[in-house]
Amino acid sequence: MSETPHLREGLVVRLKKPHPCGTNAWEIMRLGMDVKLRCRGCGQIVRLPRKRMERRVRGVVDGEPVGDEDS
Repeated sequence: MSETPHLREGLVVRLKKPHPCGTNAWEIMRLGMDVKLRCRGCGQIVRLPRKRMERRVRGVVDGEPVGDEDS
């Protein structure tokens, strides 16, 4: 088996190719058979099959979940 990073919602990952807006940082919004991602540069939302997304991940940009924090 290939080693894939532990993926979870709220994680910001770096993908192989940059988005047309110029950034390659994506926030994982939903995990399942497909993965819902939000571009951290322009906010566009895309869906990719999980297997394809796992092949494209190059690393984790931010290990802390983004969003609903208990403050």
